[in-house]
Amino acid sequence: MKKYIIMPILITVIFVFSICNIGFCSTYPQRIISLCPSITEQLFLLGGGDKLVGVTTYCNRPEEAQKIEKIGNIIEVNIEKIISLHPDLIIATSLINPKAKEKLKRLGIKVITFPAPKSFNEICNQFVELGRIVGKEKKALELVHKAKKDVSSIQNKVKNLPKTKVLVQIGTKPLWVAPKDSFIDDFIKFAGGINIGPNNEMGIYSREEVLKQNPDVIIIATMGIAGEEEKKIWQNYKTINAIRKNRIYIVDSNKLCSPTPVSFVKTLEEIFHILHPNI
Repeated sequence: MKKYIIMPILITVIFVFSICNIGFCSTYPQRIISLCPSITEQLFLLGGGDKLVGVTTYCNRPEEAQKIEKIGNIIEVNIEKIISLHPDLIIATSLINPKAKEKLKRLGIKVITFPAPKSFNEICNQFVELGRIVGKEKKALELVHKAKKDVSSIQNKVKNLPKTKVLVQIGTKPLWVAPKDSFIDDFIKFAGGINIGPNNEMGIYSREEVLKQNPDVIIIATMGIAGEEEKKIWQNYKTINAIRKNRIYIVDSNKLCSPTPVSFVKTLEEIFHILHPNI
């Protein structure tokens, strides 16, 4: 008699276990909306890009992200379109419209906000946290370990080299440069340079201050500005070392402004070669 009772229970347990294995009982999100280009890229790096059902108009890396439904930009989103996609998780930045965020939460949609990272370490920590959220923590830790190892290798190359004064321009009208309280400062510092940007979070600067600081290298990010046109403007300031020595460069803003741990290393290598062209 007992075996007739035990067998159905055993079959039920096996059936439930099988369903959980193929994902139906997964505790990890299966339908994700990303409101940040770097988060979108990181999800693909972790092997979770197939869980993305919506992204912003700025999420164009990797190429597969361009095919995903667009739900607005980083700040303003289309609530109706988001609802229609039935997400079980939205990953946003602190730039998202607070009213939209609260409305999404009231609708029962889980929203996780990642603050803007201020250092390479914060980028890595957020990447590992993202991996934990989507069930890819092991992969995240592996990628972070390699990225940190590669960064240390570059730091060792430059530790005995002369320091180069660097200005990184992010925007214009008003002139906006990378402050020291940012991960862009890590790009410069790790590559053997000195960031002449301000010490606070605000990067508003004047060209008179740039003349006073006299950078050896000027790097222009292409975000929101025509790089070549801005380069021509700087060339009018003949007394700046960077202009006298023709050391003014244009770097893709995606590389500088929204890095993953992996792309951080590649951009750092590029900046290393800019600051040390003879090495």
